[in-house]
Amino acid sequence: MITYTQQDYLNTLTKAGLIIDSNLYGHDSDAIQGLTYNSKEATAGTLFVCKGAAFHPQYLADAVFSGATLYVSEQKYELDTKVPYILVSDIRKAMPYLGKLFFNDPSKELNLIGVGGTKGKSTTAYYVKAIVDDYLASIGKKESAVISSIDVYDGVTKVESHITTPENIELLQHFRNAVDSDIDFLEMEVSSQALKYNRVDQITFDAAIFLNISEDHISPIEHPDFEDYFSSKLKMFAQTKHALINTNSDYFERVAESAKDAENVITFGTKPGSDILGYDIKKIDHEIHFRVSCDRFDEDFALTMPGLFNVENALAAIAAAYVFNIPVKFMKSGLYRARSSGRMETYMSADKNVIAVVDYAHNKLSFDKLFSSTRKEYPDYDIISIFGCPGKKAVIRRHDLGTIAGMYSKKVYIVAEDPGAEPVEQISKDIAQYVEAQHCPYEMIEDRGEAIRKAIMTSEGKSILLITGKGNETRQKYGSEYLDCPSDVEYTKKYLAEYDASHQA
Repeated sequence: MITYTQQDYLNTLTKAGLIIDSNLYGHDSDAIQGLTYNSKEATAGTLFVCKGAAFHPQYLADAVFSGATLYVSEQKYELDTKVPYILVSDIRKAMPYLGKLFFNDPSKELNLIGVGGTKGKSTTAYYVKAIVDDYLASIGKKESAVISSIDVYDGVTKVESHITTPENIELLQHFRNAVDSDIDFLEMEVSSQALKYNRVDQITFDAAIFLNISEDHISPIEHPDFEDYFSSKLKMFAQTKHALINTNSDYFERVAESAKDAENVITFGTKPGSDILGYDIKKIDHEIHFRVSCDRFDEDFALTMPGLFNVENALAAIAAAYVFNIPVKFMKSGLYRARSSGRMETYMSADKNVIAVVDYAHNKLSFDKLFSSTRKEYPDYDIISIFGCPGKKAVIRRHDLGTIAGMYSKKVYIVAEDPGAEPVEQISKDIAQYVEAQHCPYEMIEDRGEAIRKAIMTSEGKSILLITGKGNETRQKYGSEYLDCPSDVEYTKKYLAEYDASHQA
């Protein structure tokens, strides 16, 4: 990887029109060996980025002590020694330029597929990955990289995620790892926050999928209103070659108009006229079957991952494969075997009276799809729901999720779900009022495992448990810390086994 000098970074930010002031103190030709905004990661020759509302000057002093030789900031800081600095008008806009230069613009060496929308991003990313990986295996190449709200794999690291789209510096590090690992494809979720706050600036997507839109992430620390949220989502099209858009999406006309910013537009969906058209959708045993028609083929497909709503996600993945001319046999094989950890994972008691579905559904659109599809697919089962809402953000979910769960459920268990700095009881009471408005019984139990156990062990007749929000995650956010805990999948398996043992003939 080529290294660049302090002067090179100054020239790049000058060309971008972001410079307020600078002084390299004669270190113009010094090479930059590292790039970070975390003082704990600073080493000799690091360019340190001062960013964030919680930034403290001590972080910069610590970075300099560890070897940082240049800092980029929106303001100058007094230090014990003369440290070269570059002051910029907007640190978030500056970071993508810094990352692009430091990591040698790795995105141009990848087939990059972005997935945006309110619901279904991670499932679609893993649908695309399954198709792409089947194709790559057939030609002797490595599996694709993925950056999702579930986990990250880049050829070097494989870790559980805490954020949908990482900050730009981490993002480009993942890209660089993938390129250096001889990986050709990378699928990634693209959040509204990433688009609003410049995390994906200076990146061109080979294909960008827009799944759907509904009100979400509206709060003082996210988006002030739906228009800000929606317009942020639409920014993705201006930096993509092929825009893939869902004809079933709300506000489709506006989405289609914005998609014209891309070089090419392909539509998918179940509405007549879609370029990638899904039709004849039906459930056969535990599989979802459907046909897909386009100008290249008209074929049968099947999904083993439950949820009729996943057909739209599958059509999006097919559209992405279409862009890269991946043969239809790999579209079929990939979708048939595709799984997304913690997404629509289904478990059943031995007597078949209790079914548990573990899913990440966490907003209005995903809840509406999940509950309506469950009612349709399991008409003989009572719905029992177990969920919570995060603290201090997306507060509208408390109304939406409480209302939807209350409408469909025989009983609701309200539990902790990354409460952060907000008391769990306060969040639960906010949700409970909307459940109660639907005349649905509820119980507030902070511990997710305890709630899952009670729901399973006290179920009567045929019951289907919808356990949502955390999927296969193994951590809960309390305060600013992520605490280890069993996943909902682990709890479900454990207590279904207990149920089976207690119901043996």
